[in-house]
Amino acid sequence: MVKIYHDSDVDLGVLDNSKIAVIGYGAQGRAQALCLHDSGLDVVVGVRKGGPSWDKAQEDGLAVAEIPEAVKGADVVMVLVPDEVQPDLYVEQIQPNMKNGAALEFAHGFSIVYDLIKPPANVDVIMMAPKSPGDMERVAYLEGFGVPALVAVEQDASGNAKAIALALAKGIGSTRAGVFETAFEFECKSDLFGEQAVLCGGVTALIKAGFDTLREGGYPAEIAYFEVLHELKLIVDLIQDGGLMRMWQVVSNTAEYGGLTQRDKVITEESKKGMKEILANIESGKFMEEWRAEWRNGLHNLKAMELSEGEEEIEQVGEGIRSLFERR
Repeated sequence: MVKIYHDSDVDLGVLDNSKIAVIGYGAQGRAQALCLHDSGLDVVVGVRKGGPSWDKAQEDGLAVAEIPEAVKGADVVMVLVPDEVQPDLYVEQIQPNMKNGAALEFAHGFSIVYDLIKPPANVDVIMMAPKSPGDMERVAYLEGFGVPALVAVEQDASGNAKAIALALAKGIGSTRAGVFETAFEFECKSDLFGEQAVLCGGVTALIKAGFDTLREGGYPAEIAYFEVLHELKLIVDLIQDGGLMRMWQVVSNTAEYGGLTQRDKVITEESKKGMKEILANIESGKFMEEWRAEWRNGLHNLKAMELSEGEEEIEQVGEGIRSLFERR
């Protein structure tokens, strides 16, 4: 059973008199830095001087420094830059400037699980991973609540690593919703699997296959778009709100019967075999090696796939349909 922590279980005072360096000011970096600052903690944002993130953090009222200076003297260093840039950034700018006994924090386990970053034995290695995009995380905090988060400890040099991770979660409001204790490996590999097999890869492939099937059957593109993409949000919202049963209870009897009796024609044993292959590639490190090679190659294949995806008929049709819902 996964342990869940709430506000009353966590002491934010663990971070009193602590300097927190937030490295990176993208969606997560900005949301977490602002929430921690608003919770009364001492936050400095580490980014490249003169870049747009530097100006944005200053406009937001936060202390800003170049990364080496932000790391120096910091009690907690939060690495909130993309996975692919973390290893080089760590070696060049973070590791040489970390003080003994500091906590090195991540929002995703990728670099630690695959040994791309190897911290020294004298620092805590922790994770605090909000289960939400940064913008939603910030909105929830400002509304007086928070989004759920995961915490994990990979290395406890101080004997206080879990308390620090939990305090960070409380600082962004996550203990108001619930903070789940896990391990770096579980978070990293299940997250990659979810993205590839279901949330990003699986869903988009399913949408495109449904759209193409209707188009090949002679159905208008606009009708196909509505049926396989536009209405998806309605279904996902119902599932998120109350689980699968909530969705089945709300849709028509026809939809429920059709869905339950026909879905195995789409997600077959062969589909599940593919999912197991995805998971095996994640667990073995094969996907990590492939992704690292793609990054070193300048994201050539990724950019080509993005370009191809944008030229799909469903994207062209969708652009026009989405404009109909814009408020004028």
